Amino acid sequence: MRAIKFCQVAVFLWLLMLILLLAIGTTALVVDRLPLGDFRGVTLVLAAVVLIYVYAFLVYRLFLLALPLREGQVAEHSRHELAANVNILFYLLLFNSLIRTHFIPVPIQRLIYLALGARLGANTYSAGALLDPPLTHIGANTIIGHDAVIFAHVIEGPKLELKAVRIGNTVTIGAKAVVMAGVRIGDNAIVSTGAVVTKDTQIAAGEIWGGIPARRLKAAPGQA
Repeated sequence: MRAIKFCQVAVFLWLLMLILLLAIGTTALVVDRLPLGDFRGVTLVLAAVVLIYVYAFLVYRLFLLALPLREGQVAEHSRHELAANVNILFYLLLFNSLIRTHFIPVPIQRLIYLALGARLGANTYSAGALLDPPLTHIGANTIIGHDAVIFAHVIEGPKLELKAVRIGNTVTIGAKAVVMAGVRIGDNAIVSTGAVVTKDTQIAAGEIWGGIPARRLKAAPGQA
């Protein structure tokens, strides 16, 4: 695994400091002036926590607007590496606690993923973890099962590569399935519970896949 460099950590810490200052400032200048009664202390703490995440979403998206994540191999000492590693730090230190928890309702998780840059079609929900939302494209009426994991990065020794995951409409990803970087899944396909879909796999529309590694179990209607 490639080490995250000091300058990349410094950029993240600067952004984190900005987030904290904005959250604390808003809490002090706006929330603290409200008539909060006996629960003032608790309310201020909760408001500060919520505002930290609200500003984190905003700062994160602005950062990616300036330095977008691009598909392809990430060269060392490049702007692409800066974007990729600051993205990793955001997830490790801020967003992982949101996307890995089972306490946040699934409809709220959808809003979180949209705020983080995932492209989700209408009536698409995830009860699993989308680890790289900006590189995750999912169509309409698709369900990601409980504890399934979808990620769009490849880490092999010092190699770091980003490959978007594209999932079609009306797809079912079973509970605890793993979908790796570069996977393409067509409309109406099914990935069974616990399957591991390895990187760059192409699943055609209507097919059923399962196993470790995942293999085609059933062809689409009309196919041999």
